[in-house]
Amino acid sequence: MPAIDHEVIRELAKLLDETGLTEIAIEQGGVSVRVARHAPAVVARGRPAEPALPGPSVAAGAAPVDPAQHPGLVVSPMVGTAYRGAAPGARPFIEVGGTVKAGDTLLIIEAMKTMNQIPAPRPGTVIQILIEDGQPVEYGQPLMIIE
Repeated sequence: MPAIDHEVIRELAKLLDETGLTEIAIEQGGVSVRVARHAPAVVARGRPAEPALPGPSVAAGAAPVDPAQHPGLVVSPMVGTAYRGAAPGARPFIEVGGTVKAGDTLLIIEAMKTMNQIPAPRPGTVIQILIEDGQPVEYGQPLMIIE
């Protein structure tokens, strides 16, 4: 059985802290490592706070669509931090109402200090963006909907 590299565990724990994720797992050379953090339960009292940032974007005149039920749903292929533009302050790759061709870059997910371009799986119009710029995302999390 191969020895577990403790430096890998430290790097994964650091990645959890940097991204705000609660769990991350990798497999290399037949060795699987899973690092998880369990946040303490929070009890809220009184009126809930108003969100400081606007919610996910929806096309004008369109009702929000249940992502789980839409055939054009694009989900995250990995755990990481999603960025809508190529650099901080840069124009987003795509906006709600924009059209894309299959293979166009929709956003970037940073995972383990690697920037991964997420391509459009099909052509269409982006009708809903379900994440904010710089938001941590989980594997399989809905990112946007293309019709």
